[in-house]
Amino acid sequence: SFIRTNAEELGVDSEFFDNMDIHIHVPAGAIPKDGPSAGVTMLTVLTSLLTNRKVKKHLAMTGEITLRGAVLPVGGIKEKVLAAYRAGIKTILLPAWNRKDLEDIPANVKKQISFHFINDMMDVVKLALEPVKEKKLPVVPAKKRKPVMSVKKKKSASIRKKVAKAKK
Repeated sequence: SFIRTNAEELGVDSEFFDNMDIHIHVPAGAIPKDGPSAGVTMLTVLTSLLTNRKVKKHLAMTGEITLRGAVLPVGGIKEKVLAAYRAGIKTILLPAWNRKDLEDIPANVKKQISFHFINDMMDVVKLALEPVKEKKLPVVPAKKRKPVMSVKKKKSASIRKKVAKAKK
């Protein structure tokens, strides 16, 4: 729902959802888990796929999401941060509601990780995905360029008449 609602702002092809519908269902018996902590990560991956933007390296994230994209608190922050630290992660995105849980993290670990506190999925998209690359026009060396030629008055008048006629 979040991606569909924000498709234009995210850069998702406007016609994608005309022909395609995506529903991710993670039933209780499928994969062992202790809660909805992977919601932020799954939605980030899906957004990355649909926008053709890479997820930044050395990044971890956790958080439950609502259908409107709000990020909710999750449990097990200390364990998740320590696991990320052991894996060499340098940046962690956490729900803003979990800020207080950093009190349980050893100081030496906190110094080596950059924490960002997120309130909604737009925060996550801005922090987790590589920026949109602007399409650059090819540079043509001056020697290969064709010179610009002026249009003669008679020819330009003729062109204006054709354009005016086509508009009618």
